[in-house]
Amino acid sequence: MDRINSQKTSLIYDVIDSTTFYRGHANKSDRSNMNVTFNLPSSELETKFAESAASHGMVEIKGHRSVGGIRASIYNAFPMEGVERLVDFLKAFEKSHG
Repeated sequence: MDRINSQKTSLIYDVIDSTTFYRGHANKSDRSNMNVTFNLPSSELETKFAESAASHGMVEIKGHRSVGGIRASIYNAFPMEGVERLVDFLKAFEKSHG
């Protein structure tokens, strides 16, 4: 299960690491295989991101109220198809807002 979760989060972290538009919260060595946290260039873009994600069926993606940013929870039962949808969404959002 850990290998599968690592594969899922690696797809997301690869997008985050390949651009300056998204900035990961955690050091690479401390990253979670359950919660992928990151920021966008502004809080306004983070709000737009969360709203747009919700309109695409990706809900509760907003980060913790004390930290802000975005948090994608990729628990054991979260399917690879959902991860692929999120990766596509990350790329499309950056293309239209980056």
